[in-house]
Amino acid sequence: MTTNMAERSRTAETGSDVGGDDIIAGNVSKYTVLPAGYCGQPKKGHLIFDACFESGNLGRVDHITEFEYDLFIRPDTCNPRFRVWFNFTVENVKESQRVIFNVVNFSKTKSLYRDGMAPMVKSTSRPKWQRIPSKNVYYYHCPDHRKNYVMSFAFCFDREDDTYQFAYCYPYTYTRLQHYLDNLQRRNMDYFCRELLGLSVQRRQLDLLTITSPAENTACQEAGGKVPSMPVASECRTERNLGRSEVGGQTSCRCIYCIYPK
Repeated sequence: MTTNMAERSRTAETGSDVGGDDIIAGNVSKYTVLPAGYCGQPKKGHLIFDACFESGNLGRVDHITEFEYDLFIRPDTCNPRFRVWFNFTVENVKESQRVIFNVVNFSKTKSLYRDGMAPMVKSTSRPKWQRIPSKNVYYYHCPDHRKNYVMSFAFCFDREDDTYQFAYCYPYTYTRLQHYLDNLQRRNMDYFCRELLGLSVQRRQLDLLTITSPAENTACQEAGGKVPSMPVASECRTERNLGRSEVGGQTSCRCIYCIYPK
């Protein structure tokens, strides 16, 4: 992979390397990346990055060489030390243009990218998500970025009129989740109960889903949605309450599943 060491050294000296998340105020919006010293209108091949859409995440793009770009992702809300997810689009490409994208500020030292996982890509003419070939994906310790782990992948744009979208894995948006839960709720299933658990920092609805037998679900609703003896753990997505009872001389198992969609 081509690396402009002088450019990266200057970046490190100015203190705008990995960890400078305070300068990443928001997602890039139709941001055209031009070579250093270039004047004039953008040409084909001057890539335009965008992440201003639901589930998008890309806070900064640095032009390293004609073929290489460093990408900085924004941290999770209320957790500035956690940086994993990315989702962005690229347009204004040239046919057969080859690039290397380096996601340089991952917060995790262990990743499935080390075991063969690859980022997702789709385009305007090919709307189905596909994985980039794993042979084109590299996850490594990078001395040029405070020895953080970097995920780099090589890609070749093959259609000039397409807009390409890249993501950490299959995106699943909050809107899609809410539509799915709305459809379940409209079905009035007697073993399913949906309640409002609270609101997020951004005032989005947080749901509590209870899945159990019809009798247990009715009892749960009559008790105001409270499940007896249910452990509470804010970091868990699923909790399970198990009990045993004697029915007709046989032992049966009672299960109550409480799910906190994230």
